[in-house]
Order: sequence, then C-alpha cells, then structure tokens
Amino acid sequence: MTSNIKIVSIVDDELDITQLYQDAIYGHINGISVVCFNNPVTALEHFIENKKDYALVISDLRMPNLNGLDLLSKIKMINPNVRTILVSAYEVKEDKVFQKYMKDGTIDLFIEKPIPIDWLRQKVREQVEAFEKRRNE
Repeated sequence: MTSNIKIVSIVDDELDITQLYQDAIYGHINGISVVCFNNPVTALEHFIENKKDYALVISDLRMPNLNGLDLLSKIKMINPNVRTILVSAYEVKEDKVFQKYMKDGTIDLFIEKPIPIDWLRQKVREQVEAFEKRRNE
C-alpha cells in the first residue's frame, strides 16, 4: 500500500534557506510532506530510496559536490514524472546546460532568488497539482 502523501524535497546548502522554504510550504499545501537537505548527495540518496513517493524537488543551483543541474538531471532519469524547480540567485539563463534542461523538461520551472514566500507557495502548489494530474492520466 502506498501512502497518498507526496514528498516535496528542498535542497540548498544554506540551512536558513531550506528552513525558510519549509516554513513557507509545509502546512499550506495538502497531501505533501516536506524534507530538507543541505547536502545534495544525501538528497539524491533519499530520492533513490523513496522515488515512488516524490512529487517535487526544489534545488538550488550552486552547491558543493553536486550542483542543482546535475542533481535534477539524475532525479529525472530515475523518475521522469517528478516535477523539478531550480532556484538560483545567479544569472544562468545564458548557460547552455541550463537552456537544454529547460527545453527538454529536466527543469520544469526556474525561480530566481530572492523568492517572495506567497509566490513560492503558489508555484509549489502548481507543480504538485501538475504531478498529480500527470499521474492520474
């Protein structure tokens, strides 16, 4: 039996960012649990173990060991239905890998930091709904 609770993962090497996003999302969107990781490698391990329960991964771009582009690429290879949001304070729109991933659907949404909390909540809700809709098709 699988639970109907879907996992939303927040991956950022800054603890205060993951806490801020978690506070913004948790309890405001029905049917999700929120997990936070400050190490993208640990986040990937958790995803691999729980891939069927994930709806969305929100990842920062610049992190040690594994950047956000590589993390989201690996996640989409494991479970292409999972929605992905890439977050960055840096200008990445000219980056060729970023452009390719936006085009091929590796990244479902790009958000620039800083993010207004209400807007983040709305975007997460939209991505979770898109995941559910695709899953029910």
